[in-house]
Amino acid sequence: MFKLTTLAALSALAFTAQAAELPANLDWQTNRDDPVFASDKAKRGGTLRTHLASFPLTLRTVGPDSNSGLRTYFLDEVPGLVTRHPDTLNWIPDIATEWAFAGDNKTVYFKLNPDAKWNDGKAITANDFEFMLTFYRSKDIVAPYYNDYYTNTIADVVKIDDHTLAVSTVEEKNQEELMLTVGGLNPKPAHFFSRGKDKNGDGMDDDYVRKYNFKAEPTASPYFVDKIKKGKSLTLKHVGDDWWGYENKYYQNRYNVDKIRFTVIRDQDLARQHFEKGKLDVFELTLPEVWHEKTDGEVYQKGYVHRFWGFNEVPQGAGGLWLNTAQPLLGDINIRRGIMHATDMDGLIAKLIRGDYSRKPHATGSGNGKYSWEGATPPAFDAELAISHFTKAGFDSVGGDGVRVNDKGERLSFELVYPYPSWTPRMAYLKEQAKLAGLDFQLKLIDGATGFKYMSEKKHQLAFINMGAKEIPGYWEYFHSENANKPQTNNFNNFSTPELDELITQYRSEFDLTKKQQLAHEIQRIIQDASVVVPSYILPWSRQGYWRWMQYPENPMQKRMDYLFTVGRIYGLSTFWIDAEVKKETLKAMDEGKAFEPVTVIDDRYKR
Repeated sequence: MFKLTTLAALSALAFTAQAAELPANLDWQTNRDDPVFASDKAKRGGTLRTHLASFPLTLRTVGPDSNSGLRTYFLDEVPGLVTRHPDTLNWIPDIATEWAFAGDNKTVYFKLNPDAKWNDGKAITANDFEFMLTFYRSKDIVAPYYNDYYTNTIADVVKIDDHTLAVSTVEEKNQEELMLTVGGLNPKPAHFFSRGKDKNGDGMDDDYVRKYNFKAEPTASPYFVDKIKKGKSLTLKHVGDDWWGYENKYYQNRYNVDKIRFTVIRDQDLARQHFEKGKLDVFELTLPEVWHEKTDGEVYQKGYVHRFWGFNEVPQGAGGLWLNTAQPLLGDINIRRGIMHATDMDGLIAKLIRGDYSRKPHATGSGNGKYSWEGATPPAFDAELAISHFTKAGFDSVGGDGVRVNDKGERLSFELVYPYPSWTPRMAYLKEQAKLAGLDFQLKLIDGATGFKYMSEKKHQLAFINMGAKEIPGYWEYFHSENANKPQTNNFNNFSTPELDELITQYRSEFDLTKKQQLAHEIQRIIQDASVVVPSYILPWSRQGYWRWMQYPENPMQKRMDYLFTVGRIYGLSTFWIDAEVKKETLKAMDEGKAFEPVTVIDDRYKR
């Protein structure tokens, strides 16, 4: 059972985060009672062989091109102060072993594990969390979102001693949101970043972006970058059995492989062939045409390769077809509304995706509980309604090629950029359906990291992309004017209004949970009415293929678990392991022509 100590009344002396001493009478909380989700049958050793569709443009965690890199291995899914149990969703220890609330609705104290180390062997201390603030506030990292967040959301990080610190927020927050805001903060290795030239005096090297482009910084995780062959491969290596995290019961029997080797294979079908030849251990089977049509070969029928379909309750982020309002014609609301109804997402899901995916109810995501706009419905495909909007925008004639034109001779034609070759049939379907409304999509595949760079620099007219999500949805990075018409931000629409700016600002600072959720609904409605994103689809599950020597716990999926196996840019909880004996057995059976029973595992405990 989950147990937390109660919070005693603080002394009458008011505390502020600037006071570098520990208040008396704090009651410290921890949680060592939730169930483990790894398996005590796990075995250490072996190399996981996976692949990347493109080599990352950088190993930096922030700044230009970092979204398209391997950031998840160096930032998103590495230890922070505390973390959520992926099934109970209770808080559990991470780098911090205990935590206490100050009672001011702004400040949380943390006691750090004195044995915590960077994966280069240096100790992690409160200094690294203080430096985190310096790092993220620096203009030299060229990361406006982080500059803003660590200035206007995170107020201060104060060292009490080497292993005790206080983190405070700018605005008051309810206890749950306060922990969601500060609990997952990751330290930055102060010893790693040389100061160099610092003309603006913000504590960071002026040449950070170039200097650290391919310098992998140390993290608190058990894996460090071992080998890099630019354009070809990258290998992560485990620090060993004495990794500090194994003191924590929630980390035991995880991160079991000695190495993770990424090989760049740009073509997904070629990568699948490598997988089926035994050159890769795991492979994504998300695509319906792959799962339903291409997993009936010999390696599957003879049971050498197994299939896994696991459901989860992971929040789904913003995404779909983003319309860049700064581009010609797309500033016209009638053009945008016409595009909304000329884009046949529902038909795409039914005909090409076989109904495996679900339609996203609105542009900004789903699965966020009471933050989600209940009853939201995405725009339906309706060619006649689309035509009526295009006509209002002046496109009341049709050319010889079936594309609508206005009295200036301009064609209703837009470039549609997308990042994966496997999406080409989907984009082709949308193109054909759009023709029914006299709309022309000029398809442009820019795959891998280059594609995301193209979109983040706002060079696109239309871009099909889906983003990640947080438990409490955020809107500032996508729809605030601070990020519009600027490269390397996530406002892919270049859309903002004073009204929306005001609501987003209120939302970020609202203490009352009910009011905050109501603000979220209002923001979602405004964005939907603005017709700047055609909502796409959600996947509340993952599908993967794996060779039978890949093993995992009896209950493989957790509520907040994206993928069972590490594949490409997906890190995950790393509860899997390689069984060397089963691998020998399998390879021997293949040599001898022996078959096993075909296996498809479906874990639907969290199916909605």
